[in-house]
Amino acid sequence: MTRPGVAAFIAALAAMPLVAYAQSYPTKPVRLIVPFSAGGPADVLGRVIGEKLQRSLGQTVVVINKDGAGTILGVDMAAKSSPDGYTLLLGNVAMVINSSTGKHVPYDLQKDLAPVSLAFTQPLILVINPSLPVNSLKELITYAKANPRKLKYGSSGVGTSIHLTSELFRTAVGIDLTHVPYKGAAPALTELLGGQIDLMFPGISPVVSQVKSGRLKAMALTSRVRSAALPDVPTMAELGVTNFESVGWYGVLVPAATPTSIVTRLNHELVAVLSAPDVKERLSSQGGDPVASTPQAFAAFIAAELKKWSAVIRSANIQFE
Repeated sequence: MTRPGVAAFIAALAAMPLVAYAQSYPTKPVRLIVPFSAGGPADVLGRVIGEKLQRSLGQTVVVINKDGAGTILGVDMAAKSSPDGYTLLLGNVAMVINSSTGKHVPYDLQKDLAPVSLAFTQPLILVINPSLPVNSLKELITYAKANPRKLKYGSSGVGTSIHLTSELFRTAVGIDLTHVPYKGAAPALTELLGGQIDLMFPGISPVVSQVKSGRLKAMALTSRVRSAALPDVPTMAELGVTNFESVGWYGVLVPAATPTSIVTRLNHELVAVLSAPDVKERLSSQGGDPVASTPQAFAAFIAAELKKWSAVIRSANIQFE
């Protein structure tokens, strides 16, 4: 046998265990780490995905809620797990923001984790207290320019997606606002309804009923397309703010060095799960959409998110504790 032939034979032998392993995968329970507490939107999504994957993989999928440090504890747990396909992570935009701050985190998001598929996206929505003397996004921007820093916007805390989305908007339209951070979105919404603050960019689901009842006035969505939850509310792009987009999202990742064949298998199963009519219906009730992708597309999406939020943090000079 020639030397090239020997080399090819040895390479084929070396690959055989991985191929056999991937074909037999999974042979034991799989865990899905959700870096949030039980009962919230992320937990609901994780359990929907876990339940469906359990059926298609033929093995138990155990959802593990690993909350703490703004998702850092759960993400670190996944990043340091064995790359064997038995640990999945439900990541989201908070994970990207943590890696965009310039502060130390105990993992490298792009080196220590491998994207499998995007899973869910949800638009944020710009809502205002009805007492403001404006009826459209254009009027709001005009009013804010005439009254610099008079308008107060609420967020769920410094460095959260609501805060950064507000700063992205402020920069995109050239206005000055005053930030009022709260310990969570719920107290901020309470203050918005009470008139203590003027505007906010929450996720769409918690405010659908308030918009429909007139307790809040919707200005625009932050996504590229309208939402079935509030189909009459236009997007920022429709209203001329073309350099602006922000969505809440979740996606599935695995530890880096997980065999490509297993990543491909998981991607195939996730695409099927997220395409199922009952899953679409259930997740649509959360105000968003199940959205599957290739691993490559999800990696590109994460890279774009890192670039966008890093730029917002720098330009707004946001200081993290």
